[in-house]
Amino acid sequence: MPKSILAATVQGPILLCDEGLSVWGGVDPATGRIIDALHPQHGQSLAGHVVMMPTSRGSCTGSGVLLGLAFAGAAPKALVFREGEDILTLGALVAARLFGHEIAVLRLSASEYDALARETAAEITPSRLRAGALDWKLSPESSAVELTAQDRAFLDGAHGEAAQLAMEIITTMAAAQGATELVDVSRVHIDGCIYASPAFLTFARAMADKGGRVRVPTTMNAISVDHANWRAQGVSEDFGLPASQLADAYVEMGARPSFTCAPYLLDDRPTEGEDIAWAESNAVIYANSVLGARTVKHADFMDLCIALTGRAARAGVYLPQNRAPRRILDVTLPEGADDAFWPMLGWLVGQAAPDRIPLIRGLEDSAPSEDDLKALCAAYGTTSASPMLHIAGITPEAELAPTPDADRAAITPADFAHLWQEFNKGAGKVDLVAFGSPHFSEGECAALADLMDGRQVHPEVAAIVTLGRATLAAITASGVKARLEAAGLKLVPDLCWCSISEPVFPPSARVLMTNSGKYAHYAPGLSNREVRFGALALCAETACTGLAPELPPRWILADAATPAPSRRA
Repeated sequence: MPKSILAATVQGPILLCDEGLSVWGGVDPATGRIIDALHPQHGQSLAGHVVMMPTSRGSCTGSGVLLGLAFAGAAPKALVFREGEDILTLGALVAARLFGHEIAVLRLSASEYDALARETAAEITPSRLRAGALDWKLSPESSAVELTAQDRAFLDGAHGEAAQLAMEIITTMAAAQGATELVDVSRVHIDGCIYASPAFLTFARAMADKGGRVRVPTTMNAISVDHANWRAQGVSEDFGLPASQLADAYVEMGARPSFTCAPYLLDDRPTEGEDIAWAESNAVIYANSVLGARTVKHADFMDLCIALTGRAARAGVYLPQNRAPRRILDVTLPEGADDAFWPMLGWLVGQAAPDRIPLIRGLEDSAPSEDDLKALCAAYGTTSASPMLHIAGITPEAELAPTPDADRAAITPADFAHLWQEFNKGAGKVDLVAFGSPHFSEGECAALADLMDGRQVHPEVAAIVTLGRATLAAITASGVKARLEAAGLKLVPDLCWCSISEPVFPPSARVLMTNSGKYAHYAPGLSNREVRFGALALCAETACTGLAPELPPRWILADAATPAPSRRA
């Protein structure tokens, strides 16, 4: 029987999405139009539709963007999923519970989903779904969540209004997730401090004004401005002020102003088996996959709710049995592969396992660095909804037995060749080289400094590195910062490429190049610029010459080594 996750009375035309969608980075927050250039429904709009997709994917910020769409009158009428989904469901819950904007959320079986997908419009009430000849009764999906005396004290308001509301949201979502209890977490990483729409500030300010204070150590994601320097950088007051006020609201509630999308680069990173609560998709995937810590992909707003209570629903990959792989992917490391292999592999693995945890085999002797794994996890999060992956012989839980229903697939050299073409559709003349999505590490900064020693960024090219405050302090002490700046690179803390805006993003730039698979995916929609992609050394070379290489690297499939599609200037 179809399940009603969030009840509402709505009707509208059906928009069927062939793939999951990251609402943040994939949807215009003002209009609801799909701007993800690689999505099959690119150009269509969520606004006013009954939107069907298998599940969401990508950024945890999607919950906040959905709330912003509701404020802008551009939200979908309903969301219909085939798989479990938390990010957009939470956004719909907050929109209804705090601000009175109702969005229905349903979950259907595979056969029910396929039947509804053949219809053109639907009408939904709290108890029924009607579409064409379909007339289905809806049943609420919930479970009994066992609460401790402390949990009930939160619900009774013993710890203040903000914490009470936070626990109400946690328990409501826990019931929808099928959780039977909550779990203590040791730390939280806040993703909702990115100013993707005024809705983010509205929510944070409301919780701060209600007395919200974090109860566990809480770090903060990259924000949308360089907090100390945005006015000097020429950022407009109408954007810079609310963006900085959003960060300030979380600091006021006790969060640490770490301002990095790579909290695993901080000195006190989580350990194997530790229950944490992180938002920011790349950080979640890295924590689970590489560190062996345990966290689901918490949506924006849920991150703060957990920080205010120290409690999370014990569901998903908090449970050991849910961390096993359900798809085995065979991969061969190409001879001579450079560091571009890892972000490309992550993107392809996400495409091959968009809704389940994969086990990658064939790379046991590859010895990837932590930066290689960082790049892989970040790109994987753009194409998969899963919160983790395993790599045989490399990641700590790769020996977990696959589930009985696990299947197998392969990622081939032809897949890499095709993706190279997709990532390199821009013109050959490059105006901007973007480093740091996720934030650059000390090692990456040092490697780039080595590549740039004795060289200079081309006078017609901007080369910018985004990085966390802690990394900036470390490379300042080591002298790497001075070396990079001497070569003409600009270092920008606090924000990253997925939250950057003009004029910090050079307005005159028309083509950018990056070594990030994550940013190569999101940049066309976020920046409305053409993109080129390549390894760190190729990006450094392009920064000095202003020209992207015409041919793929030798390790890309030989018979596909033809010039990438290009509109050369």
